[in-house]
Amino acid sequence: MLKIGNLGLESPFVLSPMAGVTDRYFRRIIRDQGGVGLVTMEFISSESLTRGVERTINMMSFVQEERPLSIQIYGKDPVRMSDAAQIVEEIGADAIDINMGCPANKVLKGCAGAALMGDLSLARSIVRSVRSRVKIPLTVKFRLGLDDRSVNFLDLGRLCQDEGVNGVSMHARTARQMYSGQADWSLIAGLKKTLDIPVFGNGDIREPADALRMMEQTGCDGVLIGRAAVTNPWIFKQADALRRGESVPRVTLEERRDLILCHFRLLAESEEELVALHKIRTFAGRYTHGLPGGKRLRQKIQSIRSVSDFLLEVEGFFAQALAEQVLPPPVGAAIPGRTSAARPPERPRAAGAGIRPDLESAGCAE
Repeated sequence: MLKIGNLGLESPFVLSPMAGVTDRYFRRIIRDQGGVGLVTMEFISSESLTRGVERTINMMSFVQEERPLSIQIYGKDPVRMSDAAQIVEEIGADAIDINMGCPANKVLKGCAGAALMGDLSLARSIVRSVRSRVKIPLTVKFRLGLDDRSVNFLDLGRLCQDEGVNGVSMHARTARQMYSGQADWSLIAGLKKTLDIPVFGNGDIREPADALRMMEQTGCDGVLIGRAAVTNPWIFKQADALRRGESVPRVTLEERRDLILCHFRLLAESEEELVALHKIRTFAGRYTHGLPGGKRLRQKIQSIRSVSDFLLEVEGFFAQALAEQVLPPPVGAAIPGRTSAARPPERPRAAGAGIRPDLESAGCAE
């Protein structure tokens, strides 16, 4: 069993925090499929949490079925971050994660997220302050660095270990890359060789076999899976089956239909209709990815104005698909133009590709 501090994980595969995605409904959906060792809440602003902003407080709710659960916080002020961490511990989270890897503009401009990689002194103060306030396992997520000229993940990793962090996770791209180019898994291997605490890899996990391949190639202790889980919520179950030497279970149309309708009904029962519709449209686009006729469904639902009509449309879509027995390609099937047996070759990045102008002044020194 993989352990983060005193927290044991049955599986090394972790649901990565994603803003607007890993809410309490999606986390329950992922848990229900099995194979996930830890789920992480969408990241929480320490500023909003400590000021008692109602929307932020509402985001913090979870149920026992989600455990073990980690809550990720972000911010630039060590005191507010430690206050927020104490709140996270008090509400009963199993672990807390500090975000030092988010490359989003609004986070960077606040000198939080990946911007902290440009100020390791401030990063240390935050980690030390949080560690001194909480007893539950503490992890930190970061990237390679701000850009190719300031790759300092080893320094940040050592800093975290020295300050009592129980585990780290790294997205193997720089903040400037965002999600362009290719994640450099070899640097995850370098981090693992440097540290004694658990290291989780992140980046370019598209299929269940990718998660196993990352562990084999890098020696990392576990894998964070983010965007792939939105189009394939069964990826944790499938990756865990591979880990145990079992065949990858194929997802039937009935299972896909039931999961989609379950998620949408959870939203409809718990959220105001406009909020539910917005989220349903977002997830419908992802859940029907790769399904024949999915594009037509996604176009049609854009004009629907009620949750009940939306659910009827989705049910009708799957009724027709089941009648025709149309199935998506099996997991791991060859995709034109891509080889799944090995990682795709390095793709050269055009000069300036993915460059974020705001990163030029992302350092957070006062």
